[in-house]
Amino acid sequence: MASLNVGNLGEYLREQRRAAQLSLRQLADATGVSNPYLSQIERGLRKPSADVLQQVAKALRISAETLYVRAGILDEREREELETRAVILADPSINERQKNVLLQIYDSFRRENGFAPGPDADVNAGAEADAGASADAGAGSDAGDDAGTRNGDDAGAGTTKDQDPHS
Repeated sequence: MASLNVGNLGEYLREQRRAAQLSLRQLADATGVSNPYLSQIERGLRKPSADVLQQVAKALRISAETLYVRAGILDEREREELETRAVILADPSINERQKNVLLQIYDSFRRENGFAPGPDADVNAGAEADAGASADAGAGSDAGDDAGTRNGDDAGAGTTKDQDPHS
């Protein structure tokens, strides 16, 4: 059964290499992987490591996760989850705190639907209880900061700012 996955991987790699209009030798040069080894992978005779697949994916400008699935290293559901996480993490329109909150919410929905939490869930586990609060505070956090500043000003409203503290 493993050779079937490897053969499927090899056929897919050959198709992708040809679509990129690269010879086997050019792909070998781009990846740093030997020409004979790449040939064996394409013919389904060798099962490459994740590192080799990553180099090949980079050279062909395709998803490494797709190659991992075809090689039997990664489950299809895991690939979809990783791609979802990658899109969230790569989004330049949201900041790091917002990305973490989104990932925490995503993990909580996955757990609610019976799926295992993502690979970074352990890192975020301590903050999960705060995820709802963080999400609620999200856009209003600046308002809270302003309110705190105003409250500080209001607390000192009975005193004159020009008053000398030493007198």
